[in-house]
Amino acid sequence: MKAPSNAQLARAGRRDRIVAAAREIAEVDGWPAVTVRRLADTIGFSQPVLYGHFPDGRDGIIRAVALAGFARLAERMTPAGDRGDLRGLCAAYLDFARSQPATYEAMFALPTDLEFARPTTPEPLRAGFNALLSVMGDETRAEVLWSALHGLADLARHGRLRPDHEQARVDLLIELLRRDRPH
Repeated sequence: MKAPSNAQLARAGRRDRIVAAAREIAEVDGWPAVTVRRLADTIGFSQPVLYGHFPDGRDGIIRAVALAGFARLAERMTPAGDRGDLRGLCAAYLDFARSQPATYEAMFALPTDLEFARPTTPEPLRAGFNALLSVMGDETRAEVLWSALHGLADLARHGRLRPDHEQARVDLLIELLRRDRPH
């Protein structure tokens, strides 16, 4: 395989800077503050340069932030998944959602064209689901775990749950999933 050219490396570096800047702005000021104009001003690129990397503009940038988030979430969950550590997997998921709320929002709340549970599902999404699957043993159980974790994360993120009861909720979820595990 041929090594990437300097131009390809520079292009990838610009793309990474755009995605990182969008994520940083969103973490501080929320997604409404992420505009192509603000991104261009923040990183010193012209708007045409941003559109050259993301022809669909803000939507493409949000998709890129979401994909990068799915990759980081998978990296956090995979070690626990490989060990069959349900508690560690739950902790990794909830910690990610809590520590990167704008990225989590891009992944799950903002509209994107990312497809889940389809042949066209991007690899970062598959990797995260595979961590859940490795602990749960079948796709339906993995989907239930994911749904429960997402619900806990989203409700906590919006202040709808008592923060001092998070561990009790996770313990109960684990107990329920283990109790109902097929033999």
